[in-house]
Amino acid sequence: MPSTRPQPAWLAKSVLYQIYPQSFADSNGDGIGDLRGAAAHLDHLAWLGVDAVWFSPLFASPFADAGYDVSDYLSVAPRYGTNDDLAAFVDAARSRDIRVLLDLVAGHTSDQHPWFRAWADDPSDHRYIGNEKVGRPAGIWCPVPGRRGGYYQLNFYPCQPALNFGYARPDPDEPWRDTVDAEGPRANRQALRDVMSHWFDLGVSGFRVDMAGSLVKDDPGHVETARLWTEMRDWLDREHPDKALLSEWGDPAVAVPAGFHADFFLHFGRPGLRSLWHTGIGTYDPSWTDTGRYFFDPEGSGGIDLFLREWRRATEAIGVDGGHVALPTSNHDYARLVTGPRTAPMARAAFAFVATWPALPTIYYGDEIGMRYLQGLPDREGSLLQTTQDRTGSRTPMQWQPGPGAGFSTAPESDFYLPLDPSPDRPDVATQRADEGSLLHLVRRLLALRHATPALGPDGSLEVLTEDYPFAFVRGGTHLVVVNPRREPATTALPEGWEEARRVEVEGVRLGGGRAEAAGFSFGIFERD
Repeated sequence: MPSTRPQPAWLAKSVLYQIYPQSFADSNGDGIGDLRGAAAHLDHLAWLGVDAVWFSPLFASPFADAGYDVSDYLSVAPRYGTNDDLAAFVDAARSRDIRVLLDLVAGHTSDQHPWFRAWADDPSDHRYIGNEKVGRPAGIWCPVPGRRGGYYQLNFYPCQPALNFGYARPDPDEPWRDTVDAEGPRANRQALRDVMSHWFDLGVSGFRVDMAGSLVKDDPGHVETARLWTEMRDWLDREHPDKALLSEWGDPAVAVPAGFHADFFLHFGRPGLRSLWHTGIGTYDPSWTDTGRYFFDPEGSGGIDLFLREWRRATEAIGVDGGHVALPTSNHDYARLVTGPRTAPMARAAFAFVATWPALPTIYYGDEIGMRYLQGLPDREGSLLQTTQDRTGSRTPMQWQPGPGAGFSTAPESDFYLPLDPSPDRPDVATQRADEGSLLHLVRRLLALRHATPALGPDGSLEVLTEDYPFAFVRGGTHLVVVNPRREPATTALPEGWEEARRVEVEGVRLGGGRAEAAGFSFGIFERD
């Protein structure tokens, strides 16, 4: 049954912005982004219309997986600064009405975490999952480095041992399986609450939870994992009712009823996001069978029906007041909007869609200026999973201004965390701020429109008029949106009453004769009384 839990009032009105901290802005000239560098650009985010910032992991780490291998949940990694620097960032953001969310890696730690080192030497410790001989399947087990002996279960890379949240089902052949209510799983659930409380006390407004569906093992249908997060939500509603939990689950129909305030449509699992953006470049799993079509395809291969199928499935499960689907432009694991055949001018229609759809819009840093996904970069801190899953090209330094270093850092470019886009016409914030016709100004206008227009927010009604090119829908009964992201023009019939609608933000769309005529790579937002 859809949830009727109370929701933080601020979340529904928010536009999120993801910062990959090592690539956003460097204040000390070491070539790696940091908190003071990010703080220096808070005015950019406020000007743009951002309501909440989500940082990819800031915690102490050996950085075998770019910070998703945590060695201390209560300390900021020295490369980014100190806990005081994070507190200062939170305060500075709050003064601009921007909230801050952190990334919580809940299902595993680094193999350098003191918890794991203690567990590896103490057979009576149940914080991680271990057995005396390799279990089924062998590929998810690694030898324990301490006196305990045997093997530990990994959660992603071998450097990321899985925390023990128990198993949903016993197995007589694997007597080491703990139940979800055993000592180790109970201790780990309490540790998650302790970590969140620590950062809530500092002023953080919530968390995006990494690999949120991975906690309980052998859990068909994620039943026990959902119960775990329902327990966490009960605690949050009691103790921290204004805080938010967003999940990296990729299935809002499951994650939000389980207790999350929002879940992201993602590139893995279900095809909701891939059917919009995927060009076949970047992070790509050959097992995906539904990537032959994507709606924001210059050649118009289709796919909006796939997106709508996933959207309806999610929203029916969530209910009217149950929570949100978060719709990202891209992320640190997935190719940017501007990738392969899709150029920056073509991304304009994509932003018109993201800003008017009844989801939680999430902008990945740099997408607002049309930064490119770069192919063929070197692996950095685990960014290259395999040749078909290259995350590196979405993690390059933010481009703040023209010229050497792009305003990211004063370090030599050879010392940058990753190489800059080498293109002589790479986009940058300063140049686009000076150009009212730029993508950056368009994004700012679209976000301002969303903020000023309740009909375009999550609570505004949605009526889909067509599931083809152009894609046309009505929000709140008052706003018509027409999007044609393909090269060829497209036309669709409209219901009566829209011909005299006022143009709000329009590029290449004309209403007349009971139809909407859309040029290639066009969009239109219209309003009527």
